[in-house]
Amino acid sequence: MDLIIDKYFVLLYAKKKKRSYMIRFFRFIILLFLLAFTVSSVSAQQNSIIRGQHKVKKKETIFGISRMYGLTIEELIKANPEMNAPDYELKKGMVLNIPFSKDSQETVVKSAKQETEVKTVQLVDDVRNRSIRLGVMLPLHNINGDGRRMTEYYRGVLMACDSLKKQGLSIDVHAWNTAEDGNINSILSDPAAAKCDLIIGPLYSKQMDALSAFITKHDIRLLIPFSINAPQLTTNRNIFQVYQSQNEQNEAIFAHFIERFKDYHTVVIDCNDSTSKKGPFTFGLRRQMEQRAMDVVVTNLKSSESNFSKAFSKTKPNVVILNTGRSQELGVAFSKINGLKANNPEFDITMFGYTDWLLYTRTYLENFYKYNTYIPSVFYYNPLSPSTQRFERKYRQNFRGDMQNSLPRFAITGFDHAYFFLKGLHKYGKAFNGAEGMFGFPPLQTPLKFERYGNGGLRNRTMMFVHYRPDHTTETIKF
Repeated sequence: MDLIIDKYFVLLYAKKKKRSYMIRFFRFIILLFLLAFTVSSVSAQQNSIIRGQHKVKKKETIFGISRMYGLTIEELIKANPEMNAPDYELKKGMVLNIPFSKDSQETVVKSAKQETEVKTVQLVDDVRNRSIRLGVMLPLHNINGDGRRMTEYYRGVLMACDSLKKQGLSIDVHAWNTAEDGNINSILSDPAAAKCDLIIGPLYSKQMDALSAFITKHDIRLLIPFSINAPQLTTNRNIFQVYQSQNEQNEAIFAHFIERFKDYHTVVIDCNDSTSKKGPFTFGLRRQMEQRAMDVVVTNLKSSESNFSKAFSKTKPNVVILNTGRSQELGVAFSKINGLKANNPEFDITMFGYTDWLLYTRTYLENFYKYNTYIPSVFYYNPLSPSTQRFERKYRQNFRGDMQNSLPRFAITGFDHAYFFLKGLHKYGKAFNGAEGMFGFPPLQTPLKFERYGNGGLRNRTMMFVHYRPDHTTETIKF
């Protein structure tokens, strides 16, 4: 076993806290009662088993939703009797009951009965009554960038464990150096791995097959913290994936941009950056705005002052989008807009940017404030926040150095992830699903809100606008 712990990690390990025998005894009796009720109700549920619910999106159809969940149209209608009404019309925002198909109902009921038989044994091993067993399977080494980044992430995980220990939680941590060329099956053969309640990892897609099968066999929750390809998410209900694809992020940003700026005049500035990868974003956004007959004009960073000025509206507020995320072009754009504003003080101008812009905050902060800037992101690192500053001091004390100068900060990401899941397991046990509002946790950098992906695992669905306001304050608008 490649257990990676530097000399500063040891002080963060948690010790098991003893709990009252009487509290555990009465909790056991209550749970036995609930299980008895569950067993008695299984047969009553057999004719109407609901798998979950589906919130209707724009342009979805009854036929399409049925196919999505492997149902016949008749099965979907039976679970939603209101569909039988002559004037029924499927609309965006409706919530539909999603049943199991007829062929799978017998299997589901049989599984439910089997689960009730083993839960009486599992009650004495409820994670809420003992130390939480955490496993970390990431490349923890100093050979390359992956190892250094994940070592920093792991340090944040341990800082979360230390913080929770002070609140009375008990956490046992096991870590394995799961390098890219390592043998994941050798690591999974360690008896300590099978006892984990939660595993954080992996970093590499090729390790997912073995890990997915392993967590299913041992009923372990798996948190995938970064952007890897994990098709197992579609079928394995024990998987939590933080990453959202760029297409998914764009769709969410489009919807909230259109809602927030529907009464604005949009100016897209072509910055002549042949290396830019923002084309799909600006093209997709323009297409959706044009479909809604919203005002949008394209100009060029090299345009004359006269032509540049003509792209802006004097009667409506303007929102400006560049087709690049690079710092150099952003600086030129701000210079051009500053000149425009000096000659036309009546122009109302808001900037709408990219996550990349957070890297340039120190350089362009005053312009961000001046132009009421909105930046879409899945995280927000605020170096001026007292909680962030406390974390950075504690990190420096523990590990004799600063975090890497990257966005997001990997140690803070590790802290947010571990704190969120360990606190959730402590409060809800294995019923914890990461849904919004299960408990109050103000993240340092990375908000989390998980939703079920079909009948598979859960994905984080949190996005935000980081808003730099003209009064020199900053807010995060989550959606």
